[in-house]
Amino acid sequence: MSSMSSISSTTLPAPDARLAQLTAWLDTLGLVAIDSRRAASSDASFRRYFRLDVLAAQQDKLGLGPSLVTTLIAMDAPPERENVAAFIHVAGLLQAAGVNVPAIVARDVANGFLLLSDLGATTYLQRLTLDNAGRMYSDAVDALVRFQLHSQPGVLPDFDRAFVLRELHLFPEWFVGKHLGVTMTAQQAAQLDGVFEAIAANVLAQQQVFMHRDFHSRNLMFMEHNNPGVLDFQDAVFGPITYDLGSLLRDAYIQWDEEIVLDWVVRYWQAAKKSGLPVNPDIDAFYRDFEFMALQRHLKILGIFCRLNYRDGKPVYMADLPTVLDYVRKTCNRYTVLKPLVRLLDTFEEKAPQVGYTF
Repeated sequence: MSSMSSISSTTLPAPDARLAQLTAWLDTLGLVAIDSRRAASSDASFRRYFRLDVLAAQQDKLGLGPSLVTTLIAMDAPPERENVAAFIHVAGLLQAAGVNVPAIVARDVANGFLLLSDLGATTYLQRLTLDNAGRMYSDAVDALVRFQLHSQPGVLPDFDRAFVLRELHLFPEWFVGKHLGVTMTAQQAAQLDGVFEAIAANVLAQQQVFMHRDFHSRNLMFMEHNNPGVLDFQDAVFGPITYDLGSLLRDAYIQWDEEIVLDWVVRYWQAAKKSGLPVNPDIDAFYRDFEFMALQRHLKILGIFCRLNYRDGKPVYMADLPTVLDYVRKTCNRYTVLKPLVRLLDTFEEKAPQVGYTF
């Protein structure tokens, strides 16, 4: 889901021109069989990924691990839309922290092309069950703690007040205005701004660390060794310590019972404290921080999913709106300062056209 905030409504260049350019570059490398190219994954951004077979003569020469390398991933990231330099920078930070990310085999930064090691095709989302979730989330938390322990200010962009509010305002613009078709009164807008201020005050008071920003089940790959593989990290920033945990455990694509999530949050908190990370020493206060942070993210997501649908012609994310709305309502009902948002949602949904909307 990363990079959705950077999507522009400007018309893309013809994809065939990019593909021909990518193919010509790959051909010069002499590493992969060009005719083996197939789509590797879809993305909410302008990036595209292709899987290619490594030429037999090159399979033992790439030095990417103990076994033969049989496939690689080509990334096409139009430079006027996507930041390849940021991808390379954050990949280096994650690697230095001991997190499993794709190795960069070849690069053409000016044209937005990378050739990467292949972390496989099995996402956490495809594999997670109630039986294995404890082990898989434990691996993910270990990777997250390693990344956070390497944090230092001034290395990544700051997730500051302007950033937080810019993301929150996607909700009234795209979810309330475009999706529900509601024009807020001045009083309603003031009530919503009051909730936004409460959220911003909480998240900006939290300790700051390196933040992946999309650390969830579609961007984590299940690996037999060094699990998980981590993808889609180019939008990383320096921000609140609970953000990635909220992304992981209050996932827009898969939902768990709240008692289980609370247990996983406590486990992270214990591991983070033990490793020396600056988490809130009081678990109740930490859980409140986690909830406020996840809420900020969910309000942004409601706006982004609607923008992807209405502006960018990508309706697939609309199926996940009910899950995200459920998170929003449950969290807001637990905190007095957030309850005005539930009342606003009730009012908006009563006034909204009923055709095609099910919540």
